Amino acid sequence: MMTTRRAFLWQSGGGLGGIALASLLAREGALANDIQRPRAKATRVVQLFMAGAASHVDLFDYKPELLRRDGQKWDPGESVELFQSDPGSTFASPWKWRRFGQTGRHLSEIVADLGTVVDDIAFIHDMVGKTGVHSQATYLQATGFQSPGFPGMGCWISYALGSLNEDLPTFVVLPDHRGYASNGQKNWDSAFLPTQHQGTVLRPGAATPIADLFPGKRGDFISPESERETLRLLSTFNREHAEGRPGDDRLEGRIHSYELAARMQLAAPEALDISKETPEVLKLYGLDHGQREWPKEINALEEIDHFGRKCLVARRLLERGVRFVQIWSGCDNGFPRRNWDSHEDIHRDHGPLAIGMARGASALIQDLKRIGLLDETIILWTTEFGRMPCAQGGKGRDHNPFCFTNWLCGGGIKGGATHGASDEWGYKPANRKEYTQVYDVHATVLHLLGLDHTKVTVRHNGIDRRLTDVHGQVLEDLLA
Repeated sequence: MMTTRRAFLWQSGGGLGGIALASLLAREGALANDIQRPRAKATRVVQLFMAGAASHVDLFDYKPELLRRDGQKWDPGESVELFQSDPGSTFASPWKWRRFGQTGRHLSEIVADLGTVVDDIAFIHDMVGKTGVHSQATYLQATGFQSPGFPGMGCWISYALGSLNEDLPTFVVLPDHRGYASNGQKNWDSAFLPTQHQGTVLRPGAATPIADLFPGKRGDFISPESERETLRLLSTFNREHAEGRPGDDRLEGRIHSYELAARMQLAAPEALDISKETPEVLKLYGLDHGQREWPKEINALEEIDHFGRKCLVARRLLERGVRFVQIWSGCDNGFPRRNWDSHEDIHRDHGPLAIGMARGASALIQDLKRIGLLDETIILWTTEFGRMPCAQGGKGRDHNPFCFTNWLCGGGIKGGATHGASDEWGYKPANRKEYTQVYDVHATVLHLLGLDHTKVTVRHNGIDRRLTDVHGQVLEDLLA
């Protein structure tokens, strides 16, 4: 079989040589050219991940049937097996809904801040998952597979397109300030891709936003000169170690991370410093700490502060060349719940989280538009699955992998569009033969980045692996 010159160099170079070639080609955009097919409409991605499973029927998917039959027996006409409970009565959303924008889109009052940008958003209301288990469903949305050992979405994009700024990571993760979601760091691990493509965790607002970037308090004996000499000696040892282990890219990835950390010592603190933002911008993100009346006396200031800060930092990272930013809301922290897994009380759990998310996401969209970056930045809002239209324990909702909502905004997306619909309950897709899966969303994002999702592959364990596995169709009706 014929092979390209670049493929020959990759196969014959092996180990560090192959990795170095990939790094050079990605930096020059040449690697992407080998696998690039459609014309790119975007260069950056923000993924907003609601950990714990956000309820579509309480946020974006308006179901008047739930209101009409609130408290009555819920009967979808088929046997229902739930994750943690038996089906309760029909449960109307505890929040009011109203129309927003020129499209007249219905939104719940707890996401009303998105009303100012709703005409820029395209909703997908017939998402279907494969499991009601948090860890597996989170993997599926984050990596395209239900099991560990596969690269995160940001890793694939970093691998295919390379860096826009050598002084900052290509893929940045901003976790919930309380901790990690299900699976933790495996959601953004590079797996079998070269290690330098894994996500780099930053914690805006924390006392130490970037772990181990600077010496600790006990390191006062370290001078700039001694640090340079130490790094030079360490580099020598590392190279000698690597030369005896061809084909193992782990040390090369570690070397890359050390070199990136040295460059980040100047670039990262400036990117994370929001103190020079104007009062108008801080107010936009809710960081002026101004009080206001929330629906049914919900106290959402903490959530606004943390999620808004992450969204503002994301904008600063994007404009400085970070290609993929992943923002998490909610963590796997048990009780009391500070995530979207609202089995006990949807009002208590969803209210603050949704208000904080909507304020931050709306501000991010408006701010990117203000600086001219929205047209080349894709924003993807996702969660691992939805929640049921029936009550659990009177005030909560159980897992619903059978139907939920995603939305997209920005580069190449047709604002105001809708793809698919759920049934009258929000229980399953209205069309049970044709519905949307995460592979279709991933394929669409890659398409907008100028990548054919079937061509971005890596041979691993005898299989050509890709983000979309063997599935995925571009959602053409959402393209501008």
